[in-house]
Amino acid sequence: MKILIVVFAILFTSKVFTQNQKITITISCKQTNEPIENCTIKNTSTKQTYLTNNRGRTQLIINKNATIEVSAIGYSTLRQIVTSDTSVLLQPSISTLQDIVVTANREQSKRSETPVAIATISSALITQTKATTIDQLLNKVSGVYMINLSNEQHTMSIRQPMSSRANFLYLEDGIPIRTTGIFNHNALLEINMAAVANIEVVKGPASSYYGSEAIGGAVNFITQAPQTKPMAKLSYQKNNLGYNRIDVQTSYTKNKWGVALSGYHATTRNSFIEYSDYKKTTFTARVDYKISNKSTLVNSLTYLDYYTDMGGGTDSINYANKTFTSPNTFTYRKVYATRYRSTYEHVWNSNSKTKVNLVYRKNSVRQNPMYLIADSYYPVPGGGFVGQKDLSHGQVNNATFHTYALIAQHKQNFVWKKAVLIAGLTVDASPSTFIANYIKIKKDTLPTSPSYNKYVSFVNRPDSMLTNYRNNITNYAAFANVELSPIANMRVVGSLRYDAFTYNFNNNLSIAAFTGVPDTLVTFKRLSPKIGATYSINNKGGVYSNYSIGFVPPQAAELFGGVKVPNLKAAVYHNYEIGGWALLMQGKLTTDISIYNLQGTNEIIAVRNIDGSFSNLNAGQTAHKGIELGVNSAVTNEVTARLSTSYNSHKFVQYVEYGENSSGNDMATAPRCITNAELWYKPAFAKGLRIGVEWQHIGKYYMDNANKYTDNGYNNINVRTTYQYKAAEVWVHVLNTLNSYYAYTVTSSSYGRSYIPGLPLNVNVGVTYNFCKLLAK
Repeated sequence: MKILIVVFAILFTSKVFTQNQKITITISCKQTNEPIENCTIKNTSTKQTYLTNNRGRTQLIINKNATIEVSAIGYSTLRQIVTSDTSVLLQPSISTLQDIVVTANREQSKRSETPVAIATISSALITQTKATTIDQLLNKVSGVYMINLSNEQHTMSIRQPMSSRANFLYLEDGIPIRTTGIFNHNALLEINMAAVANIEVVKGPASSYYGSEAIGGAVNFITQAPQTKPMAKLSYQKNNLGYNRIDVQTSYTKNKWGVALSGYHATTRNSFIEYSDYKKTTFTARVDYKISNKSTLVNSLTYLDYYTDMGGGTDSINYANKTFTSPNTFTYRKVYATRYRSTYEHVWNSNSKTKVNLVYRKNSVRQNPMYLIADSYYPVPGGGFVGQKDLSHGQVNNATFHTYALIAQHKQNFVWKKAVLIAGLTVDASPSTFIANYIKIKKDTLPTSPSYNKYVSFVNRPDSMLTNYRNNITNYAAFANVELSPIANMRVVGSLRYDAFTYNFNNNLSIAAFTGVPDTLVTFKRLSPKIGATYSINNKGGVYSNYSIGFVPPQAAELFGGVKVPNLKAAVYHNYEIGGWALLMQGKLTTDISIYNLQGTNEIIAVRNIDGSFSNLNAGQTAHKGIELGVNSAVTNEVTARLSTSYNSHKFVQYVEYGENSSGNDMATAPRCITNAELWYKPAFAKGLRIGVEWQHIGKYYMDNANKYTDNGYNNINVRTTYQYKAAEVWVHVLNTLNSYYAYTVTSSSYGRSYIPGLPLNVNVGVTYNFCKLLAK
């Protein structure tokens, strides 16, 4: 009997062992095929749980035909029967409130535990929009208005007026794309849109995390990681306004290696505006190497070659007559940019992680700028004109910089109060140069000439150098971020950053030159604190509040360009903010709201002088207040809707301009109301078809600081239709569907009004083909 029992036990045990097996599960995003880290996989029979690594993989022991439950923050939970090694695709959820965000504190955190106004533009929304310019994406965020100046040139408005000031920080994978102190309002033309997986927008000061310039907001472009499945896409699109573009996107992962290559070449020829051609070539190469289960090395290289004609805005007469001619025939902007980063990440254990970034940037902006052309013939007070009619003045210039930077940080989790500490340092050395030569310009003044009133030629005068300096810019910073939960459902976050920012200015010209600043060393030091808290209510909603201080040192061009004594101060901002969010209708309807009060002191404002030139002044005090609302809805599987709206007030508290007191006035080009709404329909009877309708509204604003002239803003409708069939996707987007006549922005000065005309009705047609899907068949 004992022998039989032993034999039976052996047979039973061997049967159990044969039923159990070790398998590998790979979890990826259904939209992007990117691996999902820290995804939870639960065996529903044994209740045992597993977490995926940064390649989206884990191994588990299962019985035959076991059921697993796969869940991750920001994705819909999925149940699936597995019998062998399996790849699982998770669908992103409609609720953006449960997303994982990285920009808010330099590390992954739950959106619902982050006490800041932060919005995510998902990969799904990027795919649906098929944007030809980044403003078509960013303008979907409440409180954001990115102004299209043509050919990917732009200015920005985030809790600030439409402005070219250094109040916005642009990041790529958490690293600024340009060095501090050399802000360029056109910096986002350096982004490779083909490489972007998703975008995060932090509204309000983020100086405590990223340093200066992050005042109105920080925009972080997160690039595409190598996908778990091979991908090779080729896209082509064009429109009726002379725009053509071809995109290439590839990705491959095998064993410890992952590679992603992406880029595009775009051109515009013979558009509706005279002298507005452009071309852009950019590519990004990313290589990920899994050194071990705890260590990863990521190397990324982005290159840009950009050229655009610089035609300028349209005056009031031409705008009224819908005549889009340009007085310019030779002005241009050329940009060459290279960005490289090497990121080493080591996970010491489940509570400890270190990340080190080595960064190199090389950038050159060469211009013959139309905005620096000045006529010799101009009106004088009392009537009449003086000067030579056919003589004008300008310059050609070249601004360059190199960056060598180290950004290191360490994250440590603690059991006590679920505390988290993130601390690190930044060392940035960026030698820069600026050279400008005077040019003598001929203006055609013959009324019978076909080029009448145009600037037709110029003579370069290298012997008449206006500016020639080298500026060694250094930024040393240390930062720390502490999070903890003093009570259930509450998260308190505090951060502090110390910056020591230095200009070491060396002028290669005499002090009698146009830029006559003597060699000097200027240093700005600043502590930037931030504290906030969130409180969640049964995972159905919550509230947050924060207080933060941000600062912006004067830019190099503001301090040293065409002045004799650098006397500007750093601008300092105090931000007070409250907000909340809610999940309604069982998560099918989500809403978030933010109310902010941003007080600026010593704010640097560009003002137009009587002769048409510009000066930079510390404006005294300004006040920026507003309310921002976002609503997302997915009431049915076929229909989704989104609303982003804001109501803002931007005023001078204390400001006197050339004897004219503007205190209490609205700041120029500051719309009170900005709204963007969108409705998408995916009919069940036509699988692969998507139809979207978008409404953009810009409210009334003053053209000038004196508040004498107003522009009524505009309304615009866009319709997007996309159809996907197997490996191919085709789309027809009709932008400005009603062919409305409007201007993106209008400014007024003593020289008249300048309009940046909006695009007329344009039909964008494109096709994408995924060759790896074809081969898989």
